Amino acid sequence: MRQQIRFLETADGVHLAWARAGSGPVLVKPSCWLTHLEYDWESPVWRHWMQFLAGHYTFVRYDERGCGMTDWAANDLSPERWVDDLELVIERAGLTEPFVLLGISQGSTAAIQYAIRHPERVSKLVLYGGYARGWGRRGDAAAERASRAIIDLMGTGWGSENPVFRQLFTSRFVPEATAEQIQWFNDLCRRTTSPDVAMRLNLNRRDVDITALLPEVRMPTLVMHARDDAVVPLAEGHLLASQIPDAQFVELDSRNHVLLDGEPAWHVFQDHLLEFTGSAPRHAGFNTLSAREREILALIAKGLCNADIGDRLFISEKTVRNHATSLFAKLGVESRAQAIVLAREDAFVD
Repeated sequence: MRQQIRFLETADGVHLAWARAGSGPVLVKPSCWLTHLEYDWESPVWRHWMQFLAGHYTFVRYDERGCGMTDWAANDLSPERWVDDLELVIERAGLTEPFVLLGISQGSTAAIQYAIRHPERVSKLVLYGGYARGWGRRGDAAAERASRAIIDLMGTGWGSENPVFRQLFTSRFVPEATAEQIQWFNDLCRRTTSPDVAMRLNLNRRDVDITALLPEVRMPTLVMHARDDAVVPLAEGHLLASQIPDAQFVELDSRNHVLLDGEPAWHVFQDHLLEFTGSAPRHAGFNTLSAREREILALIAKGLCNADIGDRLFISEKTVRNHATSLFAKLGVESRAQAIVLAREDAFVD
């Protein structure tokens, strides 16, 4: 799917990169750790997130200060800027109707604060792997020591050609990743930000605490959290759900902070998000499609043959045919024409 990338300039002179992709109801994702507006679409760690969200929503996101395509040389990386930047992106995107706000990890704190400041703009709030308290405010001395040690190592190991340190960092975020996913995440560390900025960003997350604000959230809220998340403990998800009035809570069976394509928890996440936001397709079979199958179905619906789809996706025609057979079975159809009709009737594609 194509995305449109634009830049805006903040009041303190930072050039912030933001993007829009997809169609349908608007979903805005505040920035979170280690993203790159371009590379995310190529990566085996974030690609399925991009395809899923842009496949069901008009998906708006941006790279945080010091990361990705946004200025790495930004001086002010303080938490106070998180909501300011989110407000500016939303303003520049020209959003006129209430939208879904999806806070992932550290992005949850900006999402919560924005929702409280602008309750008329947010229709529903979704928080995944999020927290209200930074790692220095959770009362876990062992976890604090580990976080400080990792930050110290960032100064010497982050930009090194030797991936050993980044491997340690990666294993906390995606412990169940494949070798390809681990390699990509290792590389992303260097491609996304500098050692100095990585240290500053992580230190700035230490003392965040918006716990007192949680009861002020007024819109429907869904909180989802991986059971064995090593980056943000499950207890932080429990805290969000217990303090936000009438929030729904879903515990996901995963060890990954970033849910990976193919794991059961990823499909559970998709189902709950679509249902909560009222975007679930009428045909249940769509929920069972993998990210690749969704991508291929969208191209089939545009009239592309298997060979053209293979060229577009850099895969063999045989691989396209196998995926097509699988998605036809999941949808209960026997031909491309039936699949196209079903997809269009269900608003899966325009």
